Amino acid sequence: MIRIVLADDHTLVREGIRSLLEFTPDLRIVGEAADGNEALRLVAELDPDVVLMDVRMPRMSGLEALRALRRTDPHRRVVLLTTFDEDSVLREALRVGVQGFLLKDVTRDQLAEALHRVAAGETLPLPGLHGQVSRGVAELPRDFPHAEQPECLTRRELEVLRLIARGLSNREIAEALGTAEGTVKNQTSNILAKLGVRDRTRAVLRGMELGCL
Repeated sequence: MIRIVLADDHTLVREGIRSLLEFTPDLRIVGEAADGNEALRLVAELDPDVVLMDVRMPRMSGLEALRALRRTDPHRRVVLLTTFDEDSVLREALRVGVQGFLLKDVTRDQLAEALHRVAAGETLPLPGLHGQVSRGVAELPRDFPHAEQPECLTRRELEVLRLIARGLSNREIAEALGTAEGTVKNQTSNILAKLGVRDRTRAVLRGMELGCL
């Protein structure tokens, strides 16, 4: 059983998410909060496997709650609900250490899969192309003639990183580049090692910080 604390200031959103998970027997919402303060209290009291929080809430936002949680509970698995309006929010949440983002129009199957993956220790890929970050990634030229890039990354590794930032899986990247999935896995491992990060999401953040995305 995966136990979830849900935090969103809109009752209808909480009811909608609860109804989406109603027929997934191994996912259970054990507590609901309307702001970040209440979410922190419930996390301490209920010890959930995953915390699902809205980015924007009154009194204490999801981002502020994430910062507070990381100071006292650095390994808690957290997913933020977002409309991806602000690039700065995305960057800060990645920097603090969120496990992923979900858009509020997520389907039941997508929500269930994401919660299962996060509970299992995975980090979610960035959803779709939204906001200034993803527009910048989408507009990056394919041959990268003028793109600033860290000297340690090859052009192919940078192209793989760009596709990771667009939310593509290893299989989808392999299809896009006309190569084998195993090759993409090796290139992804090389990217993580060269950038000094432990997962794909933080690799994207590091790429943004270096100015190559």
